[in-house]
Amino acid sequence: ICASAILTEAILSFLGAGVSTEIPTWGNIIAEGRVYFLLKPSLIFWPGLMLSLCILSVNLLGDAARDALDPRLQRREA
Repeated sequence: ICASAILTEAILSFLGAGVSTEIPTWGNIIAEGRVYFLLKPSLIFWPGLMLSLCILSVNLLGDAARDALDPRLQRREA
């Protein structure tokens, strides 16, 4: 749920329907870099990559927490 909230906020900010443009969010940073895409593509590449890594890390952390704390999963392994 946390990763989908991060992605939803980034999408809404990119489209201009999220938080104010003065606040630096993943979507706002990518949207501002879109203007200069042909001159410097890294303005979109690096924030997009960091957004992807952030979402991946949140998902992996959630999976690890579930594996460690879920009592039903521990009963099946025993």
